[in-house]
Amino acid sequence: MRYAAAYVLATLAGNTNPDVSTISKILGSVGIDCDNAKAQKVIDACKGKNVDQIIEEGTKKLSSLPVGGASVSSTEGASTTTGGAATTAKPAAKEEPKKEEKKKDESDEEGDDMGFGLFD
Repeated sequence: MRYAAAYVLATLAGNTNPDVSTISKILGSVGIDCDNAKAQKVIDACKGKNVDQIIEEGTKKLSSLPVGGASVSSTEGASTTTGGAATTAKPAAKEEPKKEEKKKDESDEEGDDMGFGLFD
């Protein structure tokens, strides 16, 4: 994603044909080392397109990504009446949430910073 962002920044600044050195300079200004092969891949994918077209295509692809979470219903605290006396049902045993494995920071994973598959 950082390469795509640097490309867009360069074009918004008036550079109609950003090259690898331009992207490298932008990324370097915020302390990011530039992989020239990834930068060139973004440049090749964007060649001949205007920024608005690139953003529109990317937005369509991002909108198709699945998002959301699971919902859980609970019956804790339910009460029942038996023989005229109200009794409270015991809550179901709570399950310990599964500990997730520590994941790599997504910016450290190989190949994930190209723009969410926008330039594959």
